[in-house]
Amino acid sequence: MKILLAACNAKYIHSNLAVFSLKAYAEEYHEHILLREYTINQQKDDIMRDIYKAGADVVCFSCYIWNISFVRELMTDLAKILPGVEFWVGGPEVSFDAEEFLQENPHVKGVMVGEGEETFLELVKHYTEKQISLEKIRGIAYRDEEGVHHNGWREVTDLSAVPFVYEDMKDFANRIVYYESSRGCPFSCSYCLSSVDKKLRFRSLELVKKELQFFIDQKVPQVKFVDRTFNCRHDHAMAVWQYITEHDNGVTNFHFEISADLLREEELELMKTMRPGLIQLEIGVQSVNPNTIQAIHRTMNLEKLTAVVAKIHSFGNIHQHLDLIAGLPYEDYGSFRNSFNVVYAMQPQQLQLGFLKVLKGSHMMETAREYGIVYKSREPYEVLCTRWLSYGEILRLKMVESMVEVYYNSGQFQHTLKYLEPFFPDAFGLYEALGEFYEKKGYGEISHSRIRRYEILLEFLKEYPQISLETAADRMIYDLYLRENLKSRPSFASDQKPWEKAVWEYRRAHEIPKTAHIEVFRDGKVLLYDYTRRDLLLNNAYVEEISLF
Repeated sequence: MKILLAACNAKYIHSNLAVFSLKAYAEEYHEHILLREYTINQQKDDIMRDIYKAGADVVCFSCYIWNISFVRELMTDLAKILPGVEFWVGGPEVSFDAEEFLQENPHVKGVMVGEGEETFLELVKHYTEKQISLEKIRGIAYRDEEGVHHNGWREVTDLSAVPFVYEDMKDFANRIVYYESSRGCPFSCSYCLSSVDKKLRFRSLELVKKELQFFIDQKVPQVKFVDRTFNCRHDHAMAVWQYITEHDNGVTNFHFEISADLLREEELELMKTMRPGLIQLEIGVQSVNPNTIQAIHRTMNLEKLTAVVAKIHSFGNIHQHLDLIAGLPYEDYGSFRNSFNVVYAMQPQQLQLGFLKVLKGSHMMETAREYGIVYKSREPYEVLCTRWLSYGEILRLKMVESMVEVYYNSGQFQHTLKYLEPFFPDAFGLYEALGEFYEKKGYGEISHSRIRRYEILLEFLKEYPQISLETAADRMIYDLYLRENLKSRPSFASDQKPWEKAVWEYRRAHEIPKTAHIEVFRDGKVLLYDYTRRDLLLNNAYVEEISLF
């Protein structure tokens, strides 16, 4: 008897912690269990061939909003070539409408609902030893000759009882490693599935430290904690942060999703001492509209959050990623614009402008009609319009999102943007106008090189006579050389020939290596870019103002 656990990830760099956890929990039956990871970008024929050749008697798919259509199509065709195989599915995309899913997909035997470790172990026993009949397994919906049955949800798993899933890190080379030290969430945000289950629990700190040491010893580039609100328990978060600080290998980065307003002074003082790049923080703001925050049942002290983000920013050693969600109740275009400007002013390294997704099982789905929230019928169930936001305004926000991603989140236009922002009504207005320019010119439909993005920005600025194109161009050159010593100079760069002799003499006198770059700007300022001394957080060159004479 062979049971295949199959994951279809969004990208190759991703890994699926869920299937690895199921396999580890059923380790006593390891000889019966196969595991395969694919991506939704692969040809379905290649995946079908691999699953066919695996020779499994049971195939289990892990289902999410990013792969459910892909998995449905796969199973439909697999059922035709593997008529004797029983198909099972699990994951958040099938757990909340399991009976309906089985009725719509007659070739699927059953659904594992909710957490799967105990359930999968019992399914393995059912198939390999016939110890347990399906009707006695909690946490499944299944079909038999009499129809579709739902056995109810299983009690949650003791997280410390789930074995560590990582052994040979060669299997995860060039991929993101996910880790879980807690499950559940104490908060009730209506758009999030973590709010459905209030049974928050933590993995033993003794185990967590041992497993973190494994990652540290293996020099894993990045470990991404999937805990929904990592710092919801102070002593747990503090213990983990203290451990990785004391055992830092100088390489591994740890990613945490946190509530900034819950951070205490003790935690901030520890963060201040961390190596640049040791941790990065993802902080969900979502909105600064008080009516919106109340409507989505979110707990947030905006004043404290702002102060904490500013304090962490002052440390200069921690990457902060702040999130906003468009399409929430009571958030119209003007209100979202204000939310954007408030969060933008916090100067995060990344600002993610996301769009509401009305997930199955979430409280938001139950209240969508009340708020006039219209969303796509198929995954990812993204908002189309609300009582406060039209579809046309959603499209405008999509343009803003695209410009923020290219020009802000890339980190390649930092000084250029600071120069430009005062010429627009607000920060949002800059990205809004730039997005409209891209749309007017048809640039949004084309993939552009890095230099071309700068050229388009200069073209856009020609419509604003109050902006000095020469100053803007110099700021762009400043930003370009921050990242790399360019092999060829852009067309908009100032002529350096008048300074060639002085630069050469300075290099000789000060023994400046060829790997460094010296730029003379139009205002007479001379900067030396040293690429051997990069900013450890942003990877920018060290910049020093010099005098050639």
